[in-house]
Order: sequence, then C-alpha cells, then structure tokens
Amino acid sequence: MEFVDLKAQYKRIKESVDARIHAVLEHGQYILGPEVTALEAELAGRTGSRHCISCASGTDALLIALMALGIGPGDEVITSPFTFIATVEMIALLGATPVFVDIDPQTWNLDPSKVASVITPRTRAVMPVSLYGQCADFDAICEATGGLPVIEDAAQSFGATYNGRPSCNLSNIGCTSFFPSKPLGCYGDGGACFTNDDELAAIMLEVRNHGQASRYHHVRLGLNGRLDTMQAAVLLAKLEVFEDELLRRAEVAARYDERLKDFVQIPWIAAGNRSVYAQYTIEVDGRECVANAMGQEGVPTSVHYPVPAHLQPAFHSLGVREGSFPVAEKAAERVLSLPMHPYLKSEDQNRICAALQRAVQG
Repeated sequence: MEFVDLKAQYKRIKESVDARIHAVLEHGQYILGPEVTALEAELAGRTGSRHCISCASGTDALLIALMALGIGPGDEVITSPFTFIATVEMIALLGATPVFVDIDPQTWNLDPSKVASVITPRTRAVMPVSLYGQCADFDAICEATGGLPVIEDAAQSFGATYNGRPSCNLSNIGCTSFFPSKPLGCYGDGGACFTNDDELAAIMLEVRNHGQASRYHHVRLGLNGRLDTMQAAVLLAKLEVFEDELLRRAEVAARYDERLKDFVQIPWIAAGNRSVYAQYTIEVDGRECVANAMGQEGVPTSVHYPVPAHLQPAFHSLGVREGSFPVAEKAAERVLSLPMHPYLKSEDQNRICAALQRAVQG
C-alpha cells in the first residue's frame, strides 16, 4: 500500500505528461521556457492573484518572499512552531529572529489571538502556515498585525479556500510548494510566490534570477531560484485533472471521517474553509505503539511533525524552552498522518481504518 500513490496518478495523465515533456525536449528551452510562462498565467488565474512567480522549490519561495520584503539581521518574523523546518529556517538564514506563537488546538494553525502580544518595534512580518491543506485564519491574523506584511506559507494548501477566497491570495504574499507529494506536485522540486503588489512582484522576479533587472544588470542580491521548464510541463499536465483530484481527496477524507470519528480525533475543518487534505492527520494516544501496530499490518503512516521548530537543535540559540508552546508540543506528540491521495481505493481505506481501530482499541 502506498502512502501517496504517484504511480496511479501518472497512469491517468501519462499521455499528456509524456507529450508535454517531449515538447520541451523538442524546443530545448529548459530554463524559463514557454511552459513556465503558461504555468504562471494559469496559477495566477486559479488564485485570482495579479502575479505568480514560479521558483525552484517551496523553500525558495519563502526565501524570495522574505528577501523581497527586505527582512534581515535585527528583524523579527512571527510564525508557527508547528511546521516543517523550512518556514523557520528561511527566517533565520537571513539573520532575522523567528518569534513563535502557539497554535489553535483544533486547526493546528497559528492562533490569531496570540499574535498581537508578541509584536515589537522589530517585527517586520508575520508568516502563518496553512497546515495539512487548511488555510489559517487570515482575516483575524491580518487584523492582529496592525498592517504588518503577512506571508502565507501555503506549501500544503494550494487549491484550498478560506471564506471562498483561494489560498495563496489571502495576504501580501502567498508561497506554495510543488514537492511531488503535494496536492499539486511536480516530478522534482518546485514552488511559486503570489502577490497583487506590482512592486513586490518585480522585486521577486529579480531575486529569483540573481537579482537581475535585465541581463547582466544586477540591482540586488538574489539567488538561482528558477523553476525548470520540464517541471512546469509536468505541472501543466497535472492541472488538467487537479479539480477532479481535489474532489476525490474530499471524498477520501469524508470516508475517513465517518469511519474514524468515534475513536480518534479527526481533522477539524473551520467553517468557511475548504481543505485540500495534503495530509489526513489525526490525533491519538500512544502514537508510536499505534503506528508500529499498523505497520505490522502493512499500513504505512507518517508524522508531520514530531518535533516543534522551537525544540529543534538548530534553534537552541533562541533560548526557547520546552513547555513554552504547550499546544504545539502536545500536537507534536499525538499527530499521525494516514495514507491520503486521490486514488486511494475504498477497500484499502477500509483496511486502514480497521487496522487503526485495532491498534487504538487494542
């Protein structure tokens, strides 16, 4: 059984993927080729954003966004401790200080009620994470910031909506990832930034390509953060079935909800939100025992994420002690992700649920 079945997806879209890859091989424009331009236009249209700047990874997207805002040494950026390390890593990489805010115990996203209390004169931005495919509460977060720039880490939520508005177009800048296992993933690394701000878009375009305003005219420091044309071709093929795949994900999640609601804590989706279920994540007691028991029955599981960012060795210099963010720390001890993809068969899902029930009820 596959945790994420990319092979089944490829079988469905093989003809389109192969044709688009062959077209790139024929025209030979491997860097910033026409597929990149076409992809950016389609992604911008899907989010309603004025600008989409594709890039080499979701991590690069965060870095480009922070650099475009001029984040650097002495600055503070507020974010969640319950996320993949890249969110916090990019803040620290620029010499800025990550400032953590605990999470909401139901959505596992940044708790808006805790944001205002940590804002200081050094605060330059807020970076909420739309975890597991569900958008954070952006209206409340943006209100709490008092006008500070807000960057959505939407690595797991492209295609999700918040009160009818698309993820990646909920704040000053949205950043997503096209890592292969994401709801929209390529066949390598990829990402994108979104904004409605013309000036920020121009800066991000320059940062993405070594700070170039024109060829060999470098107006700022940048990076080699371009998306490969080949990956853009793959994403264009995947976009042909993306909406159908989101419906299938919702159906898989609904079946999980019905089977599991009586004996584990299932995902809680806030009113007005549409999740894309990048992961289907539950909470259980005795997680390691549960995961081991399921593994013995051939059912794969994963943990996103077992150690909160503030307790990672890389951030010990921040001096944040265990117990500082109890909601995030509790979630890190209890969350367990089950197989989730659009091609998960109902019989396999029944097997997963039965194995989980046996493991939990022992």
